[in-house]
Amino acid sequence: MGTVGTGVDGVDGERRQLINVAYRLLGSVTEAEDAVQDAYARWYGLSRARREEIVSPGAWLTTVTGRICLDLLGSARARRERYVGAWLPEPLPDRTEWNHAGAAGPGDPADQIVLDESVSMAFLVVLDSMTPAERVAFVLHDVFRYPFAEIAGVLDRTPAACKQLASSARRRVTAAPGPAPAPEAGRADVVRHVKEAWQTRDIAALVGLLDPAAVMTADGGGLVGAVLRPVEGGARIAQYMAAIADRAPGLELLERTVNGTPGLVALRDGAVATVAAFDVRDDVVTRIWVIRNPEKLRPWAPENPEN
Repeated sequence: MGTVGTGVDGVDGERRQLINVAYRLLGSVTEAEDAVQDAYARWYGLSRARREEIVSPGAWLTTVTGRICLDLLGSARARRERYVGAWLPEPLPDRTEWNHAGAAGPGDPADQIVLDESVSMAFLVVLDSMTPAERVAFVLHDVFRYPFAEIAGVLDRTPAACKQLASSARRRVTAAPGPAPAPEAGRADVVRHVKEAWQTRDIAALVGLLDPAAVMTADGGGLVGAVLRPVEGGARIAQYMAAIADRAPGLELLERTVNGTPGLVALRDGAVATVAAFDVRDDVVTRIWVIRNPEKLRPWAPENPEN
C-alpha cells in the first residue's frame, strides 16, 4: 500500500508506535502495515471538524488499529485451518547487518519495529496461542502499558473484563519457557557452532548442540518444501538437518539477527531462501523455527548481504 502523506494535524508521528503495536498483535509486517494504513485512511476520512473534536488523535488511532487487528486475528484463525503445515510469525531482520542498497530504506515498516524480547520468535509463538481478545489485552497492557480503560474501547468490554483477559494471557506466558537466560554472546556461539556442524554434516556435533527434547518447526506455507509437522528430539533434528544439507547443495549460511536474537539465514543464488530462529538454554538449542514461506521473507529482500 502507499504511504499516507504528512497531515496538517501532525498524526503521522504516531506511525512508528502503531506499526510496533500491530506487528506484535499480528506477527506479520505486511499485515501490520496494512492495518496501520487502514487506520490512517479512516482518520483522514473523517471531516476536519470531527478530527478537531478528538482530544487525542494518537489514542484514537491506537483504538482503531487495535480493532482492525482484532478483526484480522479472528479471520486468521479460519485461514490457518487451510494453511499447509505449521504457521509461524513473519521473521524480522536487523537492517544494520545488511547492505540493502535498493531496498525500501528507512520508510520500510520492518525498519520501524523495535527489536526487543517482545518480538522474539519464542514470545510471538506464545502470543499466537492466545485468543484474539487475550492477545490484544495482553500486548496493549503488558507490553505497551496502555491502561485498561483505553483497552476497553478497543475490545468493547469493561475494563475489569480486559484485566481478566490480560491475566489469562499472562498465565499462558508464565506456563511457557521464559526468555533464554544465556547472554547474547553465548547464544551467538551456540548458533555459530550449529552452523559449522550443519555445514560439515557432523551429526554427532549437532546432537551435542541440541537438547534431547528439542523441537524444530518449519513454515513453507505450501509454497516451498518444508516438513509439515514438528520434528521432535535432538537426534532426529540432527539427522533431518544433515539430510537437508545433502539435498540442497550450494546454500550459503550467514549468522544474522532474527527478531532480535542470534539466528541463521540461508541464501541460494544470493537470495534469502530460509530464515531460522533459535531458542538457546544452558548452552543447547531447545527450539528451532524455520521460515521458508517466500511471502514471509519479503522484509529480507531485496538485499545484498555482507559476509
